[in-house]
Amino acid sequence: MFAIVIGVLVGGGILLLFVGLASGSPVDPVQARLTQLGSVQARNLEELELQQPFSERTLRPLIARLSKMSSRLGSASSTENAERRLAMAGNPGDLRVSDWLGVKMLVGIAIAAIAFLVFGLLIGGVVVGLFLGLVGFGIGFLIPEFWLGRRIKARQKLILKMIPDTLDLLTISVRAGLGFDGALAKVVEKLPGPLTDEFRRALAEVRVGKARRDALRDMVPRTNVQPLSNFIGAIIQAEQLGVSISKVLQVQSEQLRIERRQRAEEQAARAPIKMLFPLVGCIFPSLFIVILGPAIISILKTMGSGAVP
Repeated sequence: MFAIVIGVLVGGGILLLFVGLASGSPVDPVQARLTQLGSVQARNLEELELQQPFSERTLRPLIARLSKMSSRLGSASSTENAERRLAMAGNPGDLRVSDWLGVKMLVGIAIAAIAFLVFGLLIGGVVVGLFLGLVGFGIGFLIPEFWLGRRIKARQKLILKMIPDTLDLLTISVRAGLGFDGALAKVVEKLPGPLTDEFRRALAEVRVGKARRDALRDMVPRTNVQPLSNFIGAIIQAEQLGVSISKVLQVQSEQLRIERRQRAEEQAARAPIKMLFPLVGCIFPSLFIVILGPAIISILKTMGSGAVP
């Protein structure tokens, strides 16, 4: 019973960790400092530390220690892959690569502890518990990757959905007399979303001296959305060749709207096939029972009465 309670507590801690990382939005450090100065000042260092959130006081140091252990085992290619996937996911919780490795280690250890306590000590013994603990560690180490993959796909879907409307606003702003950078600033002001965050980052890089084509080109590996890559390539090519950006934006906007209509038609064509499986697996058996059930009962009664001498 005690092991089950420990397992439930550890599982709840993992769930709270993922909820905190998924819902935690980046905080402006200047605003956070002003808020801290406006609040009641801490009387000593201990009270100041206790004012920090639980994730900053407990989880962050634990993840940092585990990340040091896991960084020795990881290779350069795995580190680059993790950095690329975190960028594609929008850096949830402002996680760095070392923090992400620490999160994976923490989840793996927690799942291993649950498997060892619940399935090992209560059911099969220490040897079975150790084996299931190793299996649980491998599963727990991979669970954050699945969560990150789902977050990447959701972010890419939102970016793909935002592209036509964003290009329309860019086209209207450029044709109204704004420059391309000013049009991007207008998009950042009016349209919230992951694509806007990427444009905001590109504008910030341009303001600190980076070339605009380089700032736009760096958006491609952070998003990995083909229509956006085509749009950025067209803008860079138009800038290099001296073509009017307003014409390029208009052509790209029309093309992306056509592609969005084609994707909607494709999804509508797939709908009957997707509906077939729940119909066959859930609805048709119920209909067969309702329609054929009384007939089968009548046949069995008739056969039973006819078999009696």
